[in-house]
Amino acid sequence: MEYKIFGETLAKLRKKAGLTQQKLAENLGFSNKTISKWENSETLPEITVLPKLASIFGVSVDYLLLGERKSIAFAGDILVDKVNVIDYFPQMGTLAHIVGCEQSVGGCVPCTAVNLAKIDRAIPISVWGCIGDDEGGRYVSAVLKQYNINTSPITVLSNSSTGFCEVMADLKGDKTFFYSKGANSLFGPEHIDITQLQCNILHVGYLLLLDKFEEPDEVYGTKMARFLHNAQKKGIKVSVDIANKNKADWSRDVVSVLKYVNYFICNESQCCSCFNLKAKNPDGTLNMFNIKSAMNKAIKVGVRDKVIVHTRDVSFCLSSGGEFTMVPSLDIPNEKIKNSTGAGDAFAAGCLYAINNNFTDKEILEFASCAGACNLFSENSIDGMKNKKQLSQMMKEYKRKSIKL
Repeated sequence: MEYKIFGETLAKLRKKAGLTQQKLAENLGFSNKTISKWENSETLPEITVLPKLASIFGVSVDYLLLGERKSIAFAGDILVDKVNVIDYFPQMGTLAHIVGCEQSVGGCVPCTAVNLAKIDRAIPISVWGCIGDDEGGRYVSAVLKQYNINTSPITVLSNSSTGFCEVMADLKGDKTFFYSKGANSLFGPEHIDITQLQCNILHVGYLLLLDKFEEPDEVYGTKMARFLHNAQKKGIKVSVDIANKNKADWSRDVVSVLKYVNYFICNESQCCSCFNLKAKNPDGTLNMFNIKSAMNKAIKVGVRDKVIVHTRDVSFCLSSGGEFTMVPSLDIPNEKIKNSTGAGDAFAAGCLYAINNNFTDKEILEFASCAGACNLFSENSIDGMKNKKQLSQMMKEYKRKSIKL
C-alpha cells in the first residue's frame, strides 16, 4: 500500500506544480517512463532520490511516502472495562470459575481509537466524550495519551462518575456485559463543538447507549440524526457502530439515523435487528437471505457509501453502487484464542484505516478481519492489536476459513 500512497501523492504534487512527467524526469535525470512507473505504483525511487523530490515540491519526505495524513475523530461512550474470563456460563444460582481477570479501557471511543493508533501511529486521532473526575477517568485518559491520542476534547464532569463495564467472557468467545453508563448518560451534542471537528472521518458509537443523542428532534427525528447531518454538511464522512441492546427502538434510534451515515459498521445481529429480521437460522447457521436483505435495506434508507457486517466466520461489504463482497475470517487455531472481547472494535479500527487509505472493498474486509482476529490473542480489547506491517504479515501466516453459505 505504501507504493500506492507514494504514487498518488507524487502525481497529485506534479500536476499541482504544473509539471509534465517529461519535465519532472528531466529535472531528476530519469526517463518519463520511470516517473510513470512511480505514479502507477509499480516501483519506488531509490531513497537518495526522495530528498530531491521533496525539495522540488516543497514538502517533507514523510509527506511523499505517507501522503496527507487524514485525521479520524471518535465520539461516544468511554468506559473502564473489567474483563472476567470464565470457564463457562452457569445456570442461575450456580457457580462458574473466573480463570482470568484484567482491567482495560472500554467503550467505542477508547477501544477503536487505541486499536487504530496501534495500527498506524501517524494518523492524527482525537476523541470526544464525557468522563468523571475520578480514578477511572484519569486511567482512561492516561491510556489514550500513551498512544498520542488527542484527549483535549473530552469533557470531565464533577457531578458524575466514569462509566464502567463488567465483561463476562467464556473460553469459546461468547460474552455478556454488565454496563454502568456513568458520565456517558450525560454526553450530548452540547459537548461537541462542530466547528472544532477537523477530521476526514468521524466514527460514532455506540448507537443505543448515548441517551442524550437519542432524545427527539422535531426535524431530524433524534438529536443524533441532527448532529450527524451537521457533520456531513461540514464535509466529514460519518461512520457508526451499534451496541447490542434489548428493548431498543431500532427504527427510531438507528434506522432514522442511517440517512446521515457514510459507513455503517456492525455485526450480523445488529444489522438484521434494524429491520426486524433474524440473522441466524434455527440451526445456528447464518441466514444469508436476511443478512443481505438487511444490508440492502440500510443502503435504501440512506447509508451513502458502505454497509460493512462482520460475523465470527465471514465479513461482508455492500457498497452504495450495489457491489457485494464477502471475505472469510482468518482460521485461528482454538488453542491460541483467549477470548473475543473487543473484536468488533478492532474490526472497525481496521475498516477505518483501510477506508482512510482508499482500499478496495475486498482489501477493506481482508485487513479489517485480520485486525479483528488480533483481539482473539488478548484478554482485553486493545493489547492484541498489531501495526499495519505486522497485520500484512499475519494475513500471510494464517489461512482463511472454508465457508459454505
